[in-house]
Amino acid sequence: MKDFTIDIYLNLLEELQKCGYQFQTFLEFLHKPGERTIILRHDVDDRKLNALRFARIQFERGIKGTYYFRMVPQSFDKGIIREIASMGHEIGYHYEDMDFAHGDPERAIDLFRQHLEDLRALVPVSSICMHGSPRSRFDNRDLWSSYDYHEFDIEGEPYFDIDFEQVFYLTDTGRQWDGTQFSIRDEVTNHFGLQFHSTLQIIQAVKNNLFPDKVLFTFHPQRWTNQQYLWLKEKYFQNLKNLVKYWLKKRNSKRNNPHKIQTKNKKDAQGLSQ
Repeated sequence: MKDFTIDIYLNLLEELQKCGYQFQTFLEFLHKPGERTIILRHDVDDRKLNALRFARIQFERGIKGTYYFRMVPQSFDKGIIREIASMGHEIGYHYEDMDFAHGDPERAIDLFRQHLEDLRALVPVSSICMHGSPRSRFDNRDLWSSYDYHEFDIEGEPYFDIDFEQVFYLTDTGRQWDGTQFSIRDEVTNHFGLQFHSTLQIIQAVKNNLFPDKVLFTFHPQRWTNQQYLWLKEKYFQNLKNLVKYWLKKRNSKRNNPHKIQTKNKKDAQGLSQ
């Protein structure tokens, strides 16, 4: 079975359910984390219809996830956002305002406020998550060095409010589950000593009871399709992007030493790597 298809995604969900995992939205986990639980986070960067398909698949199986939408045409769609929310999924803001403001925090916070209002005009929003903006030299999380997102009635941001010593993090960044060498910002310190390259390897670990009890998955729905043309297009385009991101990361590592983000929020960053 090919990876990054809807078929293998369904296989993953079915195996997790069969092995007794519950599914929680990010906010549900913050309020009352389950003992054996999965958080399905979706960064809707592009191909918003793919996100809608994911949401419907989960809804049909009694599963809830969290969907973060950007304020760009390829992500933000009023009808899709409302429909996904109507299924019981959590909607959040996938913010990139430091990038929009070219690093000016005063301009960025004004944009953040307006964008949050625009999204809240459609559905309730109580969580946010940064967009990595790999081609940008600005880290959108740096906005919280000057401001506090709690003042906007935001309850949490995954990179700051999840203890990654207790929660295993898996992201499909780079179109693979071990693509940290291609990730500019979407990575955290792995405290579990586990590494998976493919979705099939994850499924096997779940079957063999070798998977952690608390897991945060980050999916980019545009990467997952059964359509051969789109699957090949995404594969080869992502390979090209990975090459560019690899050299960007190498260049950035020479310019700056990794540092922990200092925030004005009550909880500091948990195990962040940049």
